[in-house]
Amino acid sequence: MSVAGRPMRWFASAWPRVLWLGTLLIAPSALAAGDPDAGAATAMRWCTSCHVVRQLDGGPVVEGPPTFQWMARERTPDALRTFLAHPHDPMPPLELSRADIENLIAYLETLR
Repeated sequence: MSVAGRPMRWFASAWPRVLWLGTLLIAPSALAAGDPDAGAATAMRWCTSCHVVRQLDGGPVVEGPPTFQWMARERTPDALRTFLAHPHDPMPPLELSRADIENLIAYLETLR
């Protein structure tokens, strides 16, 4: 066997691992696009008791937890992901799946 054939054989056997590694380097938001409609449903089910999820008149809300429009405008998707994965007081201990979190973020993105 020639020395010249070894790199091609190595590449042929390694390319699936190279592709897999490449997917890990892509931003998480690009890998996990959520469903904004499912996110809206989750927000209406779990969040409306404390947050203003849909501000119909666009007016300011002076008291209470931040509105969804404020969160969409002021927080990055990665910051929201981190917070929703590990909520803390005064948030209740939500057990959201990764899909729930991505769906909520996709919904928040529609409010920007």
